[in-house]
Amino acid sequence: MNTILNMKDIVKTYRMGDEEQRVLNEINFNVEQGEFVTILGPSGSGKSTLMNIIGCLDVPTSGNYDLNGNDVAHMDEETLSEVRNREIGFIFQQFQLLPRLSALDNVELPLIYAGVSEKERKQRAKAMLEKVGLGTKLKNKPNQLSGGQQQRVAIARALITQPTILLADEPTGALDQKTGVQIMELFQELHAEGKTIVMITHDEKIARHGSRIVKILDGTLTEYRQEDEQHG
Repeated sequence: MNTILNMKDIVKTYRMGDEEQRVLNEINFNVEQGEFVTILGPSGSGKSTLMNIIGCLDVPTSGNYDLNGNDVAHMDEETLSEVRNREIGFIFQQFQLLPRLSALDNVELPLIYAGVSEKERKQRAKAMLEKVGLGTKLKNKPNQLSGGQQQRVAIARALITQPTILLADEPTGALDQKTGVQIMELFQELHAEGKTIVMITHDEKIARHGSRIVKILDGTLTEYRQEDEQHG
């Protein structure tokens, strides 16, 4: 299999006055192409910091991070931004849609930054909204959509650039349980199509939708297989 994300001995520390606080503790973590990995951990476990490094929003204090052939751990901000836009499709808990734009316009946005022509942008955004079941809601603004529909728009926007990895941060956190299950079914469909997904969550039920679960606690990762629990 093709390893597209490889972290080795990743450490992240922050200075708090005179003290140094270690948030990530020698993280070793790989993701193969086509995997659906969930990172499960409580609040304060270091999962947000890890997500920021995976998503090229931050760099580690030490260690190596290779993302699809890019040595990201030692990049400057500008290069990091280019890699982030090319390789990562972000899906957030609060959707992060622009309220004045229609669903179609929200989904097109990353293609504007990528310099794609207007005609192609519209075609691709429309096709992507149809893919997530919102073909009849192209002109609707976020406040005219339910929470689940807004998250589908956000997923379409994340997919539009055909990123290497979909990175989802608590994607069902703002949704009721039933809608959350529907969104997870959509993730499983995307995974079945071969998309690589890394999802961060504190919810064990949601984590089980992934093909592999990794637990984070106090900045340390442990591999955790669902079968282990069933046999234990």
